[in-house]
Parts: sequence; structure tokens; C-alpha cells
Amino acid sequence: MSSSTGGQSRSLILTAMIFAVAMTFIDQTIVSIAAPTIQHDLGLTSSGIQWAINAYLLTLAALFAFGGRLADIAGHRKMVVLGVIIFAGASALCGATPHGPAAEAWLVAFRAVQGAGGAIMFPAAIAIVVVTFDLRSRGRALALFFGIAGALTAIGPIVGGFLIQSSAQWGWRAIFWINIPVAVIALALIAISRPPNEARPAPMDYRGLALIVPGVALSVFGFQQSALWGWSKPVIWASIAVGVILLVVFFRVEARTASPLINVRIFENRTFTVENIILGIAQMAFIPVFFFAAIYGQVALAEKATQSSLIILYFFLGFVVCAQIGGRLLDRIGARRPVVLGCALAAAGFGLWAGKVTDLRVGAQVIWIVMAGAGMGLMLGQANTDAINRASRYSYGEATGITQTVRNYGASLGFAILGTVLITRFRSAVTSSLTAKGLPGPAAASEAAKIAQFQGGGTGNIADIPAFIRADFAAATRDVLFGMCVIMAVAGLVALRGLRPGVQQETDEAAAPVGAGLAGERPDADLY
Repeated sequence: MSSSTGGQSRSLILTAMIFAVAMTFIDQTIVSIAAPTIQHDLGLTSSGIQWAINAYLLTLAALFAFGGRLADIAGHRKMVVLGVIIFAGASALCGATPHGPAAEAWLVAFRAVQGAGGAIMFPAAIAIVVVTFDLRSRGRALALFFGIAGALTAIGPIVGGFLIQSSAQWGWRAIFWINIPVAVIALALIAISRPPNEARPAPMDYRGLALIVPGVALSVFGFQQSALWGWSKPVIWASIAVGVILLVVFFRVEARTASPLINVRIFENRTFTVENIILGIAQMAFIPVFFFAAIYGQVALAEKATQSSLIILYFFLGFVVCAQIGGRLLDRIGARRPVVLGCALAAAGFGLWAGKVTDLRVGAQVIWIVMAGAGMGLMLGQANTDAINRASRYSYGEATGITQTVRNYGASLGFAILGTVLITRFRSAVTSSLTAKGLPGPAAASEAAKIAQFQGGGTGNIADIPAFIRADFAAATRDVLFGMCVIMAVAGLVALRGLRPGVQQETDEAAAPVGAGLAGERPDADLY
């Protein structure tokens, strides 16, 4: 047991942190399932409901680095408590959105506040788990943490559908108000377990904050909107370009700042850098697979949203089991083997899944869906844990802020690339189908463009979908899954070439008692 736990139960602390972050993971997907209902009930515009979804994700991504640094400066437990309160309060206010002209602005604003609460809470929660468990048991603890948290992302659409259908009195508002009892449980567990509250007071780097927040927000926004608006829109390229320029300036400024928001010298640690590259690449497939699998179920399989989301549960059946195996492997033999094997297993799973997706029968796909999830579970948490292990115990929050920012970037880039592949391939297939049915070429192309954008956005009446549209969408999904296969193969190659075998050893800084002095600001060296 870490000295910082003060004799308290490590399991109780881990449970408290899982409950604390549960809300943030559920909210990544639960709102999407309720979006049509919310839009109809409140009379929101299409852009308004889109912003209600994106405001949360954008704020979460943009403020992760700030949340990580704030946790290290002000104290990990304090920031978890503050984040839970902010998140629960914003959830209550989202659920209380009034009807009328103010509805759109109200909902978007408090969705953004939810994201801010999550960004403050999550890095601090990870830091507490890392400090509480020593290096030899940390892999299993974080595997359980990420396994449960990841599963909550998958059940978000299912829980959302159930709450909307069963809560006649509250309707869609229940998907926000469900966070309140979860927050109460989390706060009670925190009060009972009293997790460590390690802190290292330092000045906040507001100059760095002013650069990284718009840099991440603009570039992630550009990636998010590219599949919907198209790459030909100048605003897409302008948003990404300005965001990237701000991030380059941020990196250069931070290298010369005495007390930076992010100590960019941590990237001198080879393993930390390699693991972040692997995480960024893997997230290009991991988060988008939820969206594309759910839309495939609705369009190609003509299932209701709640039923199509069950495909994701097969994925997480493999994910949760192999996340635990990967955590134990990390503790015993280090990160290289589970990360490399996990990437290879995921690549094979996605590739074999792609080969069966046009059969339009879930039964023929289940084993490969489970395999893809198993591969992701084997590698993802272990890469994340190994990266955080490279930081000083006084910078775990900061390191988590970096890894989560990289993961959000990867997911956004994955949506941009794979979303473009889906829409382009679907439009081409529909054009060919319409032409074969006798529609002239230009008319077929025009109609296909409308259908591709409509269905690619995940809307429409599934009962009216023609058989040829279902088949064409399945063919487009096949290309997306093959793309995920390639993505995971690249991640595996980076892991194979960049990671070293062996178990990391405990560093003097990581083993030091709370309040001990630092051995300089240099990032920990690779200790394999």
C-alpha cells in the first residue's frame, strides 16, 4: 500500500474514484441517443442540438491539461470533489432546461460546464489511483478503473434509451438527473475513504492556458465538423490550422516558462512519448467504433437505436475481460507485450469483423466484435498506465491531462478520417445502385449525395430504408472497419519498435512520502 493512503482501504478509494468519473463516461454517449427527443421537445435547431452534444466534448478536451495541472497544484482529492459538484450541478441544470427562446443557449452553456467539471475531476481521480497503488499493483487497479469506465461509455446509449422510455414524467431530463445520485454516492465514498490529497503549490500558468484552450478547441472542432460540413469548407481548414499554430506556439512558450502548465520536457522521456503516440493512434479507432457500430445497426440492420447499441456490448465483453488480463501482465512483465499483442489482436478483430459486416447478420460477426474489443482492452489501459508511471508522483495529474488531451485528439482525428471514408464510400455505392436501377448518372450522384449526408448523420426513419441502401451502408462500414484494422496495425508497429521489454522499477520520487522534496523538475528517466 502506498504511504499516502493512511491505512485506508485501497479498494474503497478505487470504488470512490470509479463512481466519481462514471458520470463523465456515460455522458459521452448517453446524450446522443436522446438528441432527437430533446430537439423536438425544446424546439431546438439542428445546429443547436449538435452544439449541445459538442459543447461537452469540446470543453472536456480543451480543459484536460488545465485540470491536470490544477489537481497537482491544489490537491487531488479537492479537485475530484470540486469536479463532482460542478458536474452534478451542471447536470441538474441541463435537466431543468426551460422551454422557450432561452432553451438552446441554456442547454449548450451547462453542457459546457459539465465538460469543465469532467476535465477538473478526471485527471485528479487518476492521480489518486496512481498514488494509492504501488507500481506492482497499479496495473490491475487501473485496468479495473479503465475497464469499468469504458463499459459505462458503451452502456450510455442503452441507459439513455431505457430512461427515456420508462420515465414518462421526466422524459429526456432523466438522462441528466441520473447523474445526481451517482454524484452523491461518489461524494459519500470519498468522505468515508478519504483518498490522499497530495499537492505541490505553484503559480498557475495563465499564458499557457490562454494558448492551449483555444488551440485544442479550434483544432478538435475542425476535425469534428469535417465529416458533416465537408473538407471543402474553408472554415474547417482555418479552424484546424489556427488551432495547430496556437498549439505550436504553446509548446515553444512552455519550454521557456518557469512554472509551465505542461512541463514539455516530459516528452524527453522516450517511453512517455511513445505511449502517447500509441494512445493517440489507438483512439482513432476506439471511440469512433461506438458511433459507427451503432449507426450500422440502425441503417444496415434496421434496428432501433437501443437494440443497435447492443453491438457495442459484445465489443465490451471482450474489452472488460482482457483489460484485467492486460493489467496483470503489466504488473508482471511490463507494458510492451500486452500493448503489442493487444494491437495485433484488435487489428485482426477489426479486419475479420469487416469481412462479415456485409452479411447483415450480427450472429456471424459476434466473435470478431469480441476479438476487436479484447485487443483494445489488452492494450489501451496498459499504454495509459505506463505513460502515467513515467511522471513524478507530484505530476500525475499533469501527465493524465496530457494523455487525455492526446486521446481526445486521436478520437477527433479518427472521426474526421473514418467519417469521410464512410460518407464517400456510401455515396459512391448508392450512386452505382441508383444508376443500375435506371436513374441517369448526374441525377443518381445528386440523390446519392443527399442520402449519404442524411444517413451519415445517423438520422432517418429506419423502417423506410430500402434493402439496397442497407447493403450499400454495410459496404461503407466494411471500409471503415478495414481502416480501423490498419490504424491498430500501425499502433502495434509503433509499440513493437518503440517500447522496451521488462518491468519498470519504482523511482525515488514515486516512493517518497508526501511532502518530500523533489529531485529536480526533470522528467523521470526510462527505467526498464
